[in-house]
Amino acid sequence: MHGKSQESDSSIPAHRDTCLPGSHGRHAVAQKLSWFNLKPSEGDTQETYGALDLGGASTQITFVPRNETTESSNNTLHFRLYGKNYGVYTHSFLCYGKDQALLQKLSKDLQGTNGTIRDPCFNSGYRRKMNMSDLYESPCIRRFEATFPFLPFPEVEIRGIGNYQQCQRSILQLFNTSYCPYSSCSFNGIFLPPLQGNFGAFSAFYYVMEFLNLTSEEQSTHKKMISTLEKFCSQPWEELQMYFGEVKEKYLSEYCFSGTYILALLLNGYHFTAESWKDIHFMGKVRSTSVGWTLGYMLNLTNMIPSEEPLSTPLSHSTYVFLMVLFSLILVIVVVIGIFIFHKPSYFWKDMV
Repeated sequence: MHGKSQESDSSIPAHRDTCLPGSHGRHAVAQKLSWFNLKPSEGDTQETYGALDLGGASTQITFVPRNETTESSNNTLHFRLYGKNYGVYTHSFLCYGKDQALLQKLSKDLQGTNGTIRDPCFNSGYRRKMNMSDLYESPCIRRFEATFPFLPFPEVEIRGIGNYQQCQRSILQLFNTSYCPYSSCSFNGIFLPPLQGNFGAFSAFYYVMEFLNLTSEEQSTHKKMISTLEKFCSQPWEELQMYFGEVKEKYLSEYCFSGTYILALLLNGYHFTAESWKDIHFMGKVRSTSVGWTLGYMLNLTNMIPSEEPLSTPLSHSTYVFLMVLFSLILVIVVVIGIFIFHKPSYFWKDMV
């Protein structure tokens, strides 16, 4: 459990959520493939891992589909990694990161009110006030401005009522699944081929699930997550503050929404099922390396991902450590012998003469 910021302090361009579909995303995917030892041997058909990323402004899905033919060239990347060609499906859903999704939901809920929202996605007893200007300054909300009537009140007040089922229903309104010009879609008319293989879920996917204690694969099922969220969302705000006083108020107050949103996104947006839920692995680190878009961006700049398979197999970590220790011991022994020889008593040198 934690309340740390999920934003990066890096000076890399701020529009990080748009990196995945382009060349940066290709290298980020390549980076993740290499993390999972996906260096294919000759004739190997080893399955790859997909990547699920959730930030504040957008969310991304990337994986190698079973069928190489695609119905949407805009969602396909081709690259070569360790001597093997990959055709990757990828899409970035701008404005569907957890922060912007919450603002979208609030702007919809605000219609027909007097400026007060009784919100089931916040725990009962919770209160928050925000300026209307803060709400409509977001580009994701501004694009709907023409369809919204003028709202005369300067402030919005959120009053939590804490109900998972009602929260889920309001979140599902964010996903338009009624229109699909392809054989299969995710939402908003975006092509999505049938899901294939295992997926690593990073960033906010992991942070929220870690707080809810649902990152353990032995006990993580979508039914378990629903049960946890029903219990968490129904807890009074005062109790949460008592139990999780070390967590920042902003994060603690939004975990009900964030958890419910993640569940709706994975099940209703990306169409994971009860059976395929086990293929999702919530990860904060891989081999002690923090997972994030910045590493893929850096690898893209430095061109450190080899397109061809290395001529020699890299040493394993344990072998590398063993050899380093062995060579260090040999060096120490040589130095000690040298010191001993050159600092012998004078009678030793006389006997040798």
